[in-house]
Amino acid sequence: MAENQPTGPAETGAEMDYGEHERTFSMFLALTKWLVILSVSLLVAMAFGFFAGGGLFGGIVLFIVLNALAYFLT
Repeated sequence: MAENQPTGPAETGAEMDYGEHERTFSMFLALTKWLVILSVSLLVAMAFGFFAGGGLFGGIVLFIVLNALAYFLT
């Protein structure tokens, strides 16, 4: 076990896998973007359905349309 310990300062420890770091960060950003898009479209569809007289069916349709629009625009 002792032979696997780094001998230098902590700042110069193990090698970083920068490619894997970039892929993980890209996935995190994509997930965050889509969660925000889904949340906003859900809130807009709920407001349309409850307050604008769209009803349940109108809210569901608007939710699907907003998500499809976001998919094609991003």
